[in-house]
Amino acid sequence: MDFLQNHIEALIFCAPIPLKESEITSCLTEMFEANVPSKDVSSALLSIGEKFKQEQFSFELIKSGGGYQFLTKPAYQASISIMLKQQSKRRLSTSALETLSIIAYKQPVTKLEMEQIRGVNCDYSVNRLLDKGLVEIKGKAETIGRPILYGTSGEFMDYFGINDITELPTPKDFVLPENEIGEEKE
Repeated sequence: MDFLQNHIEALIFCAPIPLKESEITSCLTEMFEANVPSKDVSSALLSIGEKFKQEQFSFELIKSGGGYQFLTKPAYQASISIMLKQQSKRRLSTSALETLSIIAYKQPVTKLEMEQIRGVNCDYSVNRLLDKGLVEIKGKAETIGRPILYGTSGEFMDYFGINDITELPTPKDFVLPENEIGEEKE
């Protein structure tokens, strides 16, 4: 089983995006030129997950974006945040984040709908989000002019560490009790 685990670790380590269990199985089946049972892959993934939970490792196996990837543990957040701060030139602007949130919550959505919500032109923000791969074209609307519909991509899911769009926080999650007016009902 260690032999299989080592191959799976190598695949996950080298993958630029989270690797789905079916992709791992397919790759191993082709490599070994024999059917690799999915239960063996699942079992190996569990063992790998347990292995990297140990303190001696600075990273762990996480299921994110519908697949598996190695991510650093929270204990190393300070050093990583310093590195990321130094690389902050590539961060999204406030306008791009606003546009991205509209797309995430209203998808599929046209550029006109985004502009009506934000009250400003969204061309630059949408193009930037497309360039970064966080947003993708989902088709065309069945309205006059057939405008392009935009939605979030798999990379968006990976970037925010979610497996499904339903895992996004709901607006009620943002309401703070100190912002409420009146007395509490008991």
